[in-house]
Amino acid sequence: MLPKIRQTLPFYENGQTLVWYTLDGFFWWPRTLLGIENHLYSFYDQPELYHRICEDLLEWQIAQVDALARYMKPDFMTIAEDMSYNHGPMLSEELFNEFIKPYYQRLIPEIKKHGTRVFVDSDGDVTRAVPWFRGAGVEGILPLERQSGVDVAAIRREYPDFLMIGGFDKMCMFEGPDAVRREFERLLPVIRSGRYLPAMDHQTPPGTTLETYRAYARMLREYGTQACKDC
Repeated sequence: MLPKIRQTLPFYENGQTLVWYTLDGFFWWPRTLLGIENHLYSFYDQPELYHRICEDLLEWQIAQVDALARYMKPDFMTIAEDMSYNHGPMLSEELFNEFIKPYYQRLIPEIKKHGTRVFVDSDGDVTRAVPWFRGAGVEGILPLERQSGVDVAAIRREYPDFLMIGGFDKMCMFEGPDAVRREFERLLPVIRSGRYLPAMDHQTPPGTTLETYRAYARMLREYGTQACKDC
């Protein structure tokens, strides 16, 4: 048993913690190996190599998913991709369908058979890629960066059953508790719609005061409770 599993298992068994794990995605891992520029050229220049990388990754990942499931059934997981930037996806739908989707369609059923929800973690404006992910079996996405123009309300209108985490504009943390409340008010209709957990649209920015972060944590509970009462 790995030390991290041994450390987490008691909390999992008595219901004190959720379990979440991350796997490198089939866009992310080839980029790690090849470098950013070579990775983008490889779709055209080295397609056989690209598929070989993904096949090997897939085989290893399925083995790890099954190994973890012997000890615990994770509540959700993320496939790390960072496939988009502030102008949208960094590849076309055609390339996604050829190089990414086939591996999702083989990996995701192996994850879901253990009762685990499948999310994609991608920065940037993921709006155009949401239907691609859904078509490959992905159930949700995070962190839904407001600074990249992501509109969680628009995604909810288009896909009522899609799971979302994030979407809270982290830049308001520099403006104090009143700005934090305005941001929660903006998101409240989406919170009420369900299947959405408001959270920082990436990470709490350095320089956030303790007072403001405590206000954020307090309001997160307040608005979540309010949304549940409204349902």
